[in-house]
Amino acid sequence: MDTIEVSNLNRQFLFRQKHVGQSKAKVAREAVLKFRPHIKITPYHANVKDPEFNVDFFKQFNVVLNGLDNLDARRHVNRLCLASGVPLVESGTTGFLGQVTVHVKGKTECYECQSKPAPKTYPVCTITSTPTKFVHCIVWAKDLLFAKLFGNKNQENDLNVRSTDASSSSEHSEDVFERRADEDFEQYGRRIYDHVFGYNIEVALRNEETWKNRNKPRPVYTRDVLPLPPVGQNGNKDKASTGDPSSVSAMASLGLKNPQDLWSLKENSEVFLEALRLFFLKREKEIGQLGFDKDDQLAVEFVTSAANIRAASFGIQLHSLFEAKGIAGNIVHAVATTNAIIAGLIVLEAIKVLQNDVKSYRMTYCLEHPSRKMLLMPVEPFEPNKSCYVCSETPLTLEINTHRSKLRDFVEKIVKAKLGMSLPLIMHGVALLYEVGDDLEEDEVANYAANLDKVLSELPSPVTGGTILTVEDLQQELKCSINIKHREEFDEEQEPDGMVLSGWTPALAAEKTKTSDNGLSSSNASQTVPLESEDNDEIEIILKDPEILAAGKKRKSSDVSVAVDSEIFSVTGEMLTKRKVEEDDSHNDIVMVDGNLDPNKKKRVQ
Repeated sequence: MDTIEVSNLNRQFLFRQKHVGQSKAKVAREAVLKFRPHIKITPYHANVKDPEFNVDFFKQFNVVLNGLDNLDARRHVNRLCLASGVPLVESGTTGFLGQVTVHVKGKTECYECQSKPAPKTYPVCTITSTPTKFVHCIVWAKDLLFAKLFGNKNQENDLNVRSTDASSSSEHSEDVFERRADEDFEQYGRRIYDHVFGYNIEVALRNEETWKNRNKPRPVYTRDVLPLPPVGQNGNKDKASTGDPSSVSAMASLGLKNPQDLWSLKENSEVFLEALRLFFLKREKEIGQLGFDKDDQLAVEFVTSAANIRAASFGIQLHSLFEAKGIAGNIVHAVATTNAIIAGLIVLEAIKVLQNDVKSYRMTYCLEHPSRKMLLMPVEPFEPNKSCYVCSETPLTLEINTHRSKLRDFVEKIVKAKLGMSLPLIMHGVALLYEVGDDLEEDEVANYAANLDKVLSELPSPVTGGTILTVEDLQQELKCSINIKHREEFDEEQEPDGMVLSGWTPALAAEKTKTSDNGLSSSNASQTVPLESEDNDEIEIILKDPEILAAGKKRKSSDVSVAVDSEIFSVTGEMLTKRKVEEDDSHNDIVMVDGNLDPNKKKRVQ
């Protein structure tokens, strides 16, 4: 259901400025038909998880090419491709890194044969249009609003669009972010506030399709929050306005002392207006060249207040300045050339699939730095993982306290969060414990809702140690068995869910390791460096040992992609993993081998 944002324009070649706000699928079709007018393309401006895109829908295709931006949707399509027997060409990019992988049922590993970290962040389209978490509001405030007001004026961002695309009145046809000659700082601040938190939200609400299945945001105007000027004549207004410009503080000016206090909407609005005023009053020379710095007190105050006001508008919990400062992080921006390379590789693999040229399938990884003088690393696919619960239907084991944990805990923490099922059905023998769907009777809905709040051992068909549960997703046509093992106690720090699923490989990102300032672990366990990406909700760089950074190519410890002899690092959409490879002299290419296997034994797809 994505629509085109200004920030999308620099990473692809089909969309133009005039297309901003329109459907990506529909515009892509129109653009392609201009240079290939005789082909048939059917665009769908919809969610790939909608019920209409079921197994029968997928069966009509010879191959599926994925260009998704989140783990949940990737897993969903992987399962539908398995159920329909249609080959899947999966792909992902982040910055200079990218990959294309081929997944064919029974011949290669499926997308879920290798574990993926659970997503913690979301795509930029979510940040700009439909935020659901506070981090979305932080990124919006930092990378859009702060950059627009205090950064390079010539650099376009999505806030420009909102000022011109929905009204022809003079109020909104001009650049509303430019301060007028007859405005004082307070008037200017209130106008900016009303525009981004009030008018822009009203514009967004006009697209009724977007809010059909979402909670609508609430426009916020200064008149509703601050009927009077935000700072009284109490002598505090310029208290922090002397000395070093970088020490200027809106909090000090307003008498707010504790950064761990949770500000009200009114207080956030006061901080927003005061921070804006102080930037123009005391740091005017820096405006036009400022970038967000977490050590810049006034910048953090502005971003925190702006994020909180936006959060209040979208019904998201507000956070303290201390929390907001910790959340603010770096973005790995999309690179058009990486996307072009990966798009080309997708087509090459699709041609092989259509020709049924199984022996030529390659998983290709695009690296940031050359390894063996190569930026593209082709690797033969793995065979299906026999322990994969998705494509090999291997039974799972769940350790859980059946006398304390409720069915709701099992559904939310295991079935949905770890198994990725959207419309689950849970059975104990012939007894149906839980089901969701539009075709249920009212008494059935009430019965299953009641079951959710019962502990497992007190369900109509009790779940205890030794019980075997069958969990199924009818839309994905996926079924798996879970052996229940009762366990009394769990380590709250190491096992916060109060249950442990085995037979399913947990995300490496969940490992607890001590990290140093450069983000690398000081332990010998697998280490992760989380990054936030524009096109993927999260990328995890996984390194085995800190020492490898000093080996081979002598990369800096801050390098994102590390390539040394006999190693490659592969982007998997949500994770960058290091896998062993070796050269095959007889074929003059690269093959991947499992680290647990005999190093002389190659694992090929036949």
